[in-house]
Amino acid sequence: MKLKMRKSFVKKKVVKLLKALPMFFLWFVVIGFILFLLYFLYLQRTIPDPETIITRKVGESTKIYDTTGEVLLYDIHGEEKRTIVPWEGISDYIKKATLASEDSDFYNHRGIDFKGVARAILRNIQEAGISEGGSTITQQLVKKALLGDERTFSRKIKEAILTIEVERRFSKDEIFWMYLNQIPYGSNAYGIESASKTFFNKAAKDLTIEEAALLAALPQSTTYYSPYGTHTDKLMDRKNWILERMLNLNFINEEEYNKAKNAKITFESGKTKLSAPHFVIMVKEYLALKYGESALENNGFKITTTLDVSLQKTAEEIVSKYSKINKEKYKANNAALVAIDPKNGELKALVGSSDYFDVEGEGNFNVTTALRQPGSAFKPFAYAAAFKKGFPDSTIIFDVKTEFNPSCPPEATTLKDQYGLDCYNPDNYDGGFRGPVTLRNSIAQSLNVPSVKTLYLAGIENTINLAESMGISSLKDRSRFGLSLVLGGAEVKLVDITSAYGVFGNDGIRNPWFFIKKVESSDGQLLEKHVPAPKRVLEPQVARTINDVLSDNNARSPVFGPNSPLFISEREIAAKTGTTQENRDAWIVGYSPSIVVGIWTGNNNNKSMTREGAGVSAAGPMWHEFIIRALKDIPVETFTKPDPNFSDKIMLNGQYTYDSGSGNQEIHSILYYINKDDPLSTIPSNSINDPQFKNWESAVRRYYNLPYQDSIQSNISGF
Repeated sequence: MKLKMRKSFVKKKVVKLLKALPMFFLWFVVIGFILFLLYFLYLQRTIPDPETIITRKVGESTKIYDTTGEVLLYDIHGEEKRTIVPWEGISDYIKKATLASEDSDFYNHRGIDFKGVARAILRNIQEAGISEGGSTITQQLVKKALLGDERTFSRKIKEAILTIEVERRFSKDEIFWMYLNQIPYGSNAYGIESASKTFFNKAAKDLTIEEAALLAALPQSTTYYSPYGTHTDKLMDRKNWILERMLNLNFINEEEYNKAKNAKITFESGKTKLSAPHFVIMVKEYLALKYGESALENNGFKITTTLDVSLQKTAEEIVSKYSKINKEKYKANNAALVAIDPKNGELKALVGSSDYFDVEGEGNFNVTTALRQPGSAFKPFAYAAAFKKGFPDSTIIFDVKTEFNPSCPPEATTLKDQYGLDCYNPDNYDGGFRGPVTLRNSIAQSLNVPSVKTLYLAGIENTINLAESMGISSLKDRSRFGLSLVLGGAEVKLVDITSAYGVFGNDGIRNPWFFIKKVESSDGQLLEKHVPAPKRVLEPQVARTINDVLSDNNARSPVFGPNSPLFISEREIAAKTGTTQENRDAWIVGYSPSIVVGIWTGNNNNKSMTREGAGVSAAGPMWHEFIIRALKDIPVETFTKPDPNFSDKIMLNGQYTYDSGSGNQEIHSILYYINKDDPLSTIPSNSINDPQFKNWESAVRRYYNLPYQDSIQSNISGF
């Protein structure tokens, strides 16, 4: 009886509990829903504004272009290399390939594809074939642009909320456009345009079907499927699978499918592209200094430079070719080249060393902006200053052994003066002396002693002032410079001296050299633009005289020969060589009215070349070949001839002997007759008080075995 009662009691309890269970479950669901709703509302308050997905600032890489604005020289980026392109700038093939690969129902669902999720789960369980992702294009965009890759329950809810909101606020094409400009493709390439350029060196609008399918394969696993990795066979399998999907979705036809599947795909080199490396680095350093590294890497600037790509390739080819020759023949391991348009100052080509990528040989060092002694390449500035002062090119200067330190004996045999300072009596390159020479022949033949005298007559300060006005920027500490300045005693930059020679070629008008034409923001706003600033710094007559002298092949032939590398029969070319002490540097700077080209050869560590490599030997062939090729498509131009500049004064008119009236021909230095501060003056010179007079006069008298008289007084009427 008791057992029956106990069973009945338990039964009633169970029945009661079962009757209460639905109510309990209902309350559990209600409370759970309320808690989920509260959590949902909390998450909704913490998620980003969906509108920011299109208004946010996406980092874009800065691109450096050539002078046309079309040829990409370098892509400067931080972690992400990206170029935003409009919807119409993206090939239909990549759109279809991406849909086939990632979300074929994109234009049908509302952001979350439940069928796709189920299909992905099933495929993962079966582990058969190539798995499809469960996330839609919109979800992937939300994750990449707004949420990141964190794998948590709360992030998935946020993703769902944002996906729905993004789908509600933007059209499908807008979402797809943002996605294609956002996703990573590997090798630091973000967005389809950057991927197209990185892997195929073409714009996204020009992709072929097979290229599009391959790029669409990358986002699933950019490292695993990298074209530069070890799984390229798997990459091709996935590419072919995408092509098959495109066929099945009627995105392409059977013929297109077969052609694309069998097409050979060629990738760009995986190495970082760096065209015109020294030039590009120079541009990059300027931009980083002005705009900052972060802006340079992320703001998507478009930089249009002055570089002529064709000319640059020619320059690199020629420098490389002759550097190898010079290394073997003359022990000159390096070379540099600069080409500038003197009519506007544009830097058209720049090679900073023989091989930028030769790390061991310091190839990344840019010699064109480094300070090196120019040797005789500095002489034209002194001669120009003398011409400006009134000395004609017919002026006679005596090329004789001369001591230029007034405190040293005129015999030029002493090493130190009474104060312990060095005596200064330079030789010519060949150790010989030629007696009386004109300024024309002196500079054309690069004679040292007459050039030192020319600098003295022109004035050191005047010469420095002129050189600076023409673009030489390294002469600030004037206390360092004496008469050795004219033989290259001051360091200059190759790019500066090349530009300065351009002033001669441009009839005395200076256009400062520059390398950036304009800087634009990613949305096309002009941030800076080069403004031409031509300025006359030299009288036309002086510039024309220098051009006439430096292009006079007959005048330089006694030293260089009639068919030297400086001579180009079909063109009128002005040129000057330079060699420094112990043959450490060899220069040529030459120009036509259309282009000015500077060449340097030598060694970065200042080791000497062989004597045979001095001046024209090492640098000449390189300069000659480049300027001929640079001018081949430019119409022939000639220099304007200078007006005749005659003088009836002895020494200025090419005569150097004077009949004193006794039947004897008197011979004296120029200081005997000429007031160097006013050479055209009709007032007799009193240069006997000039500190250089005694040594110059003694040198001339000694050369002609004539006695020197301390009582000499220059007082000749009519001169």
